[in-house]
Amino acid sequence: MNLVSPNQPENSSTWPNGWWVSVVAETGSTNTDLLASAHGGAPHHSVLMAEFQSAGKGRLDRTWVAEPGSNLLVSLLFRFADTMQRPTHQFTQIVGMAAALASEQLVQVVPQMKWPNDLLIDDKKVSGILAQGAADFVVVGIGVNVGWAPPDAVSLNSASSHSQTKPIDLLRTMLGHIDVLEALDPAQLHARYVAQLMTLGQEVRVELAKQVVTGRASNVLMDGRLEVVDGMGQIHQIDTGDVVHLRAQ
Repeated sequence: MNLVSPNQPENSSTWPNGWWVSVVAETGSTNTDLLASAHGGAPHHSVLMAEFQSAGKGRLDRTWVAEPGSNLLVSLLFRFADTMQRPTHQFTQIVGMAAALASEQLVQVVPQMKWPNDLLIDDKKVSGILAQGAADFVVVGIGVNVGWAPPDAVSLNSASSHSQTKPIDLLRTMLGHIDVLEALDPAQLHARYVAQLMTLGQEVRVELAKQVVTGRASNVLMDGRLEVVDGMGQIHQIDTGDVVHLRAQ
């Protein structure tokens, strides 16, 4: 049985098995709320979707605010004891790849993944991901521009010349793809992620806390670090940083 809020127009039977989905009209942050629920014992594969977030955050505390009901604003809980053992960062990869696969399925638009897990369409951002957690779980929050985007970004519906979708349909389709991706072992998932990553082979500028690294993105390690070879041939292993694609190769 799935948890569905009373204002949710979908019947619980329409959700993939094993997912506990709640939908609220508004909250400050789905990640903050689901983190609190996780500490309170919420089960594996709990999902919290909001039609509007008043205090949503992205990486480096960037805000992510959309018009009410226009975009997918959702957080997903993964408990390590209830899923395949894997590096924590792979859960963000799973969610990002699932969003790209669902977008292709619903609107025939294929977003490309920029390291570590942003989704782009024609070099404009369509989705961002933020993961937070504890020793025994991780909450992955994702925002996808479905029907609205700020001027420097893009939405799925505006990018598609074939069909349109709704945030609730994108979520349902994503959950099915997550089930498939979660069944892959860590090595298989890593190979899928690397094959989808548009960053590799490109000249990039990586903005770190105290320096900027420029070079060619050459590899992603199993632990999620990006390897960048600079002009002197030195290999930099990047754990966290803002990547700018300088030119396609």
